Parts: sequence; C-alpha cells; structure tokens
Amino acid sequence: MENVSNQQIIDALQGQFGEEAIYGIAESHGILQVTTEVEHIVPMLHFLYQHPVLKFQFLTDLAGIHFPEAKGQELGVIYHLHSLENNVRLWIKIYVPIEKPEVPTVTGLFATANWMEREAFDFYGIIFEGHPNLIRILNVEDMDYHPMRKEYPLEDATRHDKIDELFGR
Repeated sequence: MENVSNQQIIDALQGQFGEEAIYGIAESHGILQVTTEVEHIVPMLHFLYQHPVLKFQFLTDLAGIHFPEAKGQELGVIYHLHSLENNVRLWIKIYVPIEKPEVPTVTGLFATANWMEREAFDFYGIIFEGHPNLIRILNVEDMDYHPMRKEYPLEDATRHDKIDELFGR
C-alpha cells in the first residue's frame, strides 16, 4: 500500500491538467478539496480512477449545492472520492450558472452515480447530460421546482400547528 499525500494528488492533477485547471485548493480534516471546470470533470475522474498509484476508484457521494449569491456559479456538484487501497479521500467541486445547470454524467465510470445524479437533479435541478434515466427519485414527477434551492423557505408559513417557543424562536 502506498502512502499518498495530498501534495502528491495535487502534483499529479496539475501535471496532467495544468495548474490553471486545479484551483480553490484547500484541506479540511485531512481531506483535500479542489475545484475545477465542468469540461475537466470527466477526464479528471477517469485519470484519478486509472492512475496506477492514486486509484480513486470509489465514488462515496455526489452532492448538489446552491449558492444564490455567487453570480454565474450558483449551482455546483461536489464529488467525494475515496482511494480504498491508499485510504485517502478527495473532494472535487465544479460550479455552473443557474441559467444553464448542465454537467456531464459520470455514470459511465461509476454506476453508483446513477442515483446520486438523479437526487441532485431532483433537489437542485442540475441536468446531468448523458444520464441514462434522469428523472426524479424522491419527489413526485409533476413537481415544477427543486426544493433544496435556497430560494424556497425552510418551513411552510401557512402552518399554525407549531409553537415557536418550543423551537427556540
């Protein structure tokens, strides 16, 4: 088993894709986080999967995110990868404008991405181009909005059965 450092991962990614393609480099609790552009995500995931040392062959999670104040980058996807052989994790983030929330699917590389991408579509409206069955997974099909976007209130203002004091309000 290799002892892979976060710096080795950064060096491998920048060596393959260039320094301008890997930015927003940070670390949280030992987990490396990087940001890239949409056009790099599929080749980058293939590179990390096939790398003879890094071996990021497990997609732990794929999550949609919404930052309404970030003009032109309101929606995003975070890919949580794990190299089981090296016991190293990595997060890769990409951002898209809310007017064109299109991201390529990664179901061809990770079968588990199927349900994860459907969930991100269902709750955030992120369209995963090339997905084999991009339909809602938890909400009803005729729903005309995406409930996890921050443009919707957390609670139903018409409800009168809640006592605010019990919730610390």
